[in-house]
Amino acid sequence: MIVTYKLSEKSLNKLQKKGFSEAALNDLTEIENIVFSSQESLLSRVSKLTHAKEIMEKEDDLLKAAKGFMRLDLLIPNRTIREWTEALIFAVVVATIVRTYFFAPFQIPSGSMLPTIQIGDHIFASMYTYGSPIPLTDIKLFKKPVKRGDIVIFPYPQDPSIDYIKRAVGMPGETLEIRNDKVFINGELLEEPYAYFEPKERKSRQAQGIALAPTSRYGPVRIPKGKLFTMGDNRYNSADSRFWGFVDMDTITGKGQIIYWSHNPNKSIFSGYRFERIFDFLK
Repeated sequence: MIVTYKLSEKSLNKLQKKGFSEAALNDLTEIENIVFSSQESLLSRVSKLTHAKEIMEKEDDLLKAAKGFMRLDLLIPNRTIREWTEALIFAVVVATIVRTYFFAPFQIPSGSMLPTIQIGDHIFASMYTYGSPIPLTDIKLFKKPVKRGDIVIFPYPQDPSIDYIKRAVGMPGETLEIRNDKVFINGELLEEPYAYFEPKERKSRQAQGIALAPTSRYGPVRIPKGKLFTMGDNRYNSADSRFWGFVDMDTITGKGQIIYWSHNPNKSIFSGYRFERIFDFLK
């Protein structure tokens, strides 16, 4: 970590409160805003001031007030460029915090969640719904359970570098079965108003002799503790738990909340904007 020393107006105010005389403070203004790479270089310069003896008697206070970490002054002498750089760094830090702990944007590239989420929808996911992550750990504070029907964000189990968005259908400990496109939980039919079955797709598959299992027939299977069974709303066109298994509950990073922008990717930049979808809450 780079440690530098610089006396700013704020530093001088601190020293005034520590009992530095006006004469000593006036002396120190001669080196105000000069960056020193070490405490030795700072003290060497202070020793040449008129009231050096008084100042050096409070050396610890001086060094504490002047000490700083990772100052850009040393790397970027030009004040204008430095201020723009600081503003950019601040913006990146804030954006990172917001994305990690509050809301993160996602663009939807596939139709697995049709018609709830269209191809080309841009959504915000809340990153705090299921707990607040502690940086550099797998620990979450204020953890809350995923509820059936939630639209969840998680890393694709077969390639964690890819984010997936699906709907939580089966909960830990439940027995799930799919019969003729209908989902049964512990033997009871699950009402799913969000599920979509493209009529032409089923007829096409039957005509081509393509097996509908596990799309339309699956299980029964018992969902292990700590796992979820997730599915896309577009049941005939979704790669989900029917094909690659369960989702670890602890890997759920967020909950899909709202569409903030929508544009049909098959249209030009001059058309295809779906303004009626903007600010629609996901259900």
